[in-house]
Amino acid sequence: MRHNDVGFRAIGRFARHYVLAGLVCLGVSNASRTEAQTVAALPNAASIGRVEPMGGARPVQGWVSFCERNPSECVIDPSEPATVSLTGRLWKNLNAVNRQVNTTITPMTDQEHWNVVDRWDIPTDGYGDCEDFQLLKRKILAEQYGVPRRALRMTVVIDEQGEGHAVLMVRTDEGDLVLDNKRSGILPWHQTGYVFIKREGQDGREWVSLGERSSPMTTANR
Repeated sequence: MRHNDVGFRAIGRFARHYVLAGLVCLGVSNASRTEAQTVAALPNAASIGRVEPMGGARPVQGWVSFCERNPSECVIDPSEPATVSLTGRLWKNLNAVNRQVNTTITPMTDQEHWNVVDRWDIPTDGYGDCEDFQLLKRKILAEQYGVPRRALRMTVVIDEQGEGHAVLMVRTDEGDLVLDNKRSGILPWHQTGYVFIKREGQDGREWVSLGERSSPMTTANR
């Protein structure tokens, strides 16, 4: 997505007021940014950590519209666990889905794709930008691998270039992992170099603020 007049020209003001009119998704897939990671490299639990919410936040308008068009994608069963056990099997499945989507979807901005600034959608035609990649991963993990949607959170961040970006956060019993279309490796949230702004809440409709939580890599570079 490309930013508009109230987008990301002033990152600090955006972060304070949680104004999100459109993310800047660069659409860089695994094909251009390869990072070595094997399925056997299950993260050490002590190195993952969590990013906890710090209050409510306004849902992204693209998410609201997506849920209106696809209500079944946004229905969260409150009886599902809010976290999932980080087993070797789950780690293998997360890596497989991350690679599958990153290498099969062709990056395309919403302006090029739909002639609009911002649209969240499942990329059924094979084209999409960052949030579309993550929505497809979320769908596959829930429907094909039985990962509870309640543990799969669409998340808005500011990336290493100071632009808005969307990732999929998987909440595990050992901490929060990030699936991204800009890298092949799945990382603990604090190793991404991103500033975390807000994410989907536990009920799918409401969102929560992450209080501009900076990963150590991002903080060190600022």
